[in-house]
Amino acid sequence: MSAASALSVLSTISGIFPVLAAIYNYKSLDKILKIAAIYFLISLLSDLAQLLMNHYGMHNNWPVIHIYIALSVLLLGAMYYYAFFNPGLRKAIFVISACVLLFIIANMIYIETIWDYPSMANTALGLMIICFSLVYFYQLLSRQEFVHIEKQGLFWINAGMLFYFAINIFLFMLFKRILSEHQEGFYMINNITNIIANIIFTVGLLCKPQKVTSYQY
Repeated sequence: MSAASALSVLSTISGIFPVLAAIYNYKSLDKILKIAAIYFLISLLSDLAQLLMNHYGMHNNWPVIHIYIALSVLLLGAMYYYAFFNPGLRKAIFVISACVLLFIIANMIYIETIWDYPSMANTALGLMIICFSLVYFYQLLSRQEFVHIEKQGLFWINAGMLFYFAINIFLFMLFKRILSEHQEGFYMINNITNIIANIIFTVGLLCKPQKVTSYQY
């Protein structure tokens, strides 16, 4: 087995960690983290499906990625919807998520068909999550309560999302060109960031609920 193949397998295995953490800490998870846990389960199943398809000689696994991206928009959109307190931001997240989902479906049917790599759809998902995660960090740091943000599960989940998509967004944009020239490098970067992100997600799902203390300026 080559180093790239071993890294791909390790990347898939790392997806088990946040799922196990969610099962172990399930009683302590709030609604938002439970939605995140479902997303990590879908992500793991997607990675396993792609790994098995490659193992059995089915090299075109793009349909799995198309479906995974659509489900990601639904689940992550819902996660951030409940994570925000401001009604205006919630409406904005709902509208943006709906528009991105419609674009992904249209892209799947008319532009990058289900048998092509969904570069545009992945890019749209990445841009959506980067925007949501940055706004969530702003909300977290501007709250009028005393919180240990490093003990907040969603802080780590959000950090992992920003880390993964901020690094991979340009790979998604330039996938077809990169694949033809630097295929191994693309997968190595993606797999390494996926492993690190899964470790961050695991930390978040193992966090216990923290008491919040209000304060006055």
